[in-house]
Amino acid sequence: MSFRKGSSPHRATGNVFFISMLSLSASGAYLALMKHQMNNVFGGVLTFYMVATAWVTVRRKDKDGQTGIFDGVHALLVALAVGIVIVTYGLEKACSQTAPRDGVPAGMNFFMDSVVLLAAAGDIRMLMRGGISGAQRIARHLWRMCFGLFIASGSFFLRQQQVFPHWLRKTNVLFIPAILPLILLIFWLFRVRFTNGYKRKSMSRGDVYSLRT
Repeated sequence: MSFRKGSSPHRATGNVFFISMLSLSASGAYLALMKHQMNNVFGGVLTFYMVATAWVTVRRKDKDGQTGIFDGVHALLVALAVGIVIVTYGLEKACSQTAPRDGVPAGMNFFMDSVVLLAAAGDIRMLMRGGISGAQRIARHLWRMCFGLFIASGSFFLRQQQVFPHWLRKTNVLFIPAILPLILLIFWLFRVRFTNGYKRKSMSRGDVYSLRT
């Protein structure tokens, strides 16, 4: 977030972030499955999908504007499958007369499902158009990376507050780093799509991150 977009430090730290997020989301989903914590399974799979598709999007050269088997088969099917399962669990909770066993309200399931289906709709649209380029390509990369980070930050700062000192938890300051990726997501999407911060033209991969933080 602090390096100039497209610079060598930005790409290097981005690769570290990519590997870290895939490793942690995959291991987290596996551990959650072993403990029958289905909401955490969904969160891990969704984070993996978001970060992986964001990375693939930016790795392809902007001028190509192409899609591959990863986008057309694996990514889209994963998004649709996760979306269907999440909404099924949400409906089950909404129709139940008792409190959710996992402590997560049905509204959260519906929120996550709306994000998954929005991402799936983006995949379908990209396939129908034969690829994306320019500002749309950058927007796809930005919102998926930021939302994946939002899931991770919320899981840590809000769901694992016991690892922090009691005096810090009482201040509610942990909500700030938890929602910061979501705020940055909105800011960057607005700048890329609705301002002159990024011009709609085909660029080489070395120039595609010309925005500065």
